[in-house]
Parts: sequence; structure tokens; C-alpha cells
Amino acid sequence: QVQLVESGGGLVQAGGSLRLSCAASGSIFGISAMGWYRRAPGKQRELVADLSTGGTTNYADFVKGRFTISRDDAKNTVYLQMNSLKPEDTAVYYCNAYGRFGSTWSRAWGQGTQVTVSS
Repeated sequence: QVQLVESGGGLVQAGGSLRLSCAASGSIFGISAMGWYRRAPGKQRELVADLSTGGTTNYADFVKGRFTISRDDAKNTVYLQMNSLKPEDTAVYYCNAYGRFGSTWSRAWGQGTQVTVSS
């Protein structure tokens, strides 16, 4: 099994910054990709950004130029630096990892961390 623990969420004014962290622990034999999703009130969960082991990044259009995803493979940790935050970025942010956990390849999710941007 694998556990993903997010941290770094909170309340910030529009234009401010936050940095989210997500650490994976447990029976990890390799992680192919890690990323961040979010779910705003009344909306479906959507991809924010993800990063493969090879370094390929994928950003949603609504965060390009404002958010940066990075990984520390030695720590099995992924980060999301969020700058120029907008009220519409308010959501619960979920960490996601795809890898070999135990004897199988699977996808794991964190519990989520709340990000609230005030106007």
C-alpha cells in the first residue's frame, strides 16, 4: 500500500502564492508520474498539472504561467508552486501518483488540501 499526504494549503489573498507538497510513503517500487488535481465547489475534479519520471510536464491551460510542478524523486515528493492566485483557484487540491505499489501498478490519491483565495 501507499499513502499520499498533502500539505501547504490555506487561505491567501488574490495575487498571493502558496506551495503545496505531497509525500508518498509505503510499499513503493517505482513512481511513473505524480500530479495535482483540484475540485472546486459544485464542479468536477480536474487536472491541474502532472509530471512524469522522464520530466514531461502537463499543465491545464488555466494555470500555465502561474503554477509550477516539480518532483524530488529521492523523497517521493511532488510540489506545486502556485503564484498569482485567483479566487477561481479556490478548491480542494488532491495529489495523485501512478506507480508500482506493492506487487501491482496502480493509482493512489491523497486526502486533499484546501486552498482558498480571497478577493
